[in-house]
Amino acid sequence: MDRTEYDTYQAAIHGDRDAFEMIIHSSSRNLFAIAYGILQNRQEAEDVVQDTLVKAWKSRWRVRDPEKFPAWLSTIARHRARDLARRRRPEPLPHDFESAAVADAETEPADLGPHVQAALAQLPELHRVALTLRYFEELDYATIEHTLGLTNGALRGILGRALGLMRKRLKPALATIT
Repeated sequence: MDRTEYDTYQAAIHGDRDAFEMIIHSSSRNLFAIAYGILQNRQEAEDVVQDTLVKAWKSRWRVRDPEKFPAWLSTIARHRARDLARRRRPEPLPHDFESAAVADAETEPADLGPHVQAALAQLPELHRVALTLRYFEELDYATIEHTLGLTNGALRGILGRALGLMRKRLKPALATIT
């Protein structure tokens, strides 16, 4: 974190609305990616971002170290998204989910979107969020580490395991392409 960012976070913590607005502009996309990674629903993710920013403004004084502000925002977003996901009526995957995915892949091998979404939805939350930030939002490792409050080794491990699970789950769909 450079000095300008540090000063912006410090000012926002002390109630500077302009500084907080700058944080909103720089953080909204990452917060959306985190919420979407958990919820897999655009509208709900947008609502979570708004709720996160309102809560952050109201409780900004709790952050003692400005360097931890981005990770604190991410934590609020994760918790809000989890709360919303818990309140939803559970929709279990059908018993024949994997065989249906294979059958769908055989009929339309060019469209992997639904298969990717289904495989992503089966990942643990932190894996899903990390993959979303890295590969869909194309953030660099340092930004993701800072956003999620992870070390480089932890992030690399999470991404490695997540990609391995994705490969395993997408193997039937990918086999129909070749």
